[in-house]
Amino acid sequence: MADVLSQNEIDSLLSEMSTGRVDVDDILQGRGIHSTDVGAYDFRRPNRISKNQVRTLQNVHENFAEIFGYYLVSKLQTVVSISVTSVDQLFYSEFILSISNPSCIYVFDIEGTDGSGILEVSPQLALTVVERLLGGNTETARKPRTITPIEQAVMRGIVEHALGDLRTAWKSITDLTFHYSRLETEADFVQIAPSSEIVVIVSFDVNVGIHSYLMNLCFPTFPLEDVLTRLNRQQIATLGSQSSQRMRENVEVMKQQIAHTHLPIIAELGKSAITVEELLKLKIGDVLRTTTHIDQEIEVTIDGKRKLAARPGTSEGKKAIRIIRPLTEEDLFDQDILYKKRK
Repeated sequence: MADVLSQNEIDSLLSEMSTGRVDVDDILQGRGIHSTDVGAYDFRRPNRISKNQVRTLQNVHENFAEIFGYYLVSKLQTVVSISVTSVDQLFYSEFILSISNPSCIYVFDIEGTDGSGILEVSPQLALTVVERLLGGNTETARKPRTITPIEQAVMRGIVEHALGDLRTAWKSITDLTFHYSRLETEADFVQIAPSSEIVVIVSFDVNVGIHSYLMNLCFPTFPLEDVLTRLNRQQIATLGSQSSQRMRENVEVMKQQIAHTHLPIIAELGKSAITVEELLKLKIGDVLRTTTHIDQEIEVTIDGKRKLAARPGTSEGKKAIRIIRPLTEEDLFDQDILYKKRK
């Protein structure tokens, strides 16, 4: 698909011609054209979509990565981030050869077209998601292997939700619906396009906990030709404004969620070391001497972390503490010294 000149480029060309700095006859006859003015073009790998369309596709899938990433955070209850690493145009045969074996290749149908797409998930990512959903952790890296039928059933719900989020991201351009079709573990059994067909590959970097995994989306260009013709710069600007608005909405939602989060707060009045014999001899009325003096501050821990210095007292007949100051690095340097006397 040929690139279309923008209005600014057309105005600039007309201006150069009117001033005489550009001669139309020279251009038509090839005179005055330097090698640096000619760009290389590989006819074996034609570009079916322009750079502007690639940028639009990248914006669409960045929105998808953001939406799907929030879903995985809530589902896995751990830190998850997804980012778009590249949008490439390849022959379908090259994409198939790049898929590892075994792999998790989810084929989905694009409603309203005769085409299908592929969501390729690395086996390590699939096993990590399943492990986390079944109560495990994400600290140990998984070795690639073919997922079992039980693991396939667990992952299907995640993949179907991902296709729903993908539809939401594409709504800024057109209303496309993606339906889950099947799972394949070997790329040789997947044939959604001719080997020589150009496909669009959107690559993602998925970070779950401390580990990073790969995920790819493959779209053949022939079922999306009508959609691609509608990708223009105006939609790019619209996508950018929608992304900023969605980010502001997400920040507000996160603030509301954090506002209702409960954290344990503990104020330790003092410590005392006694022997087992002394412990057995304790009786009502005995006094234990602690390491804290009456004029010393006590430490307040929030969710197990030392954060504040306070003084004990009472408020309306109930035990209370008054926050004096936040703890400094000097206070936190020595773990054995829990209290500091203020002059």
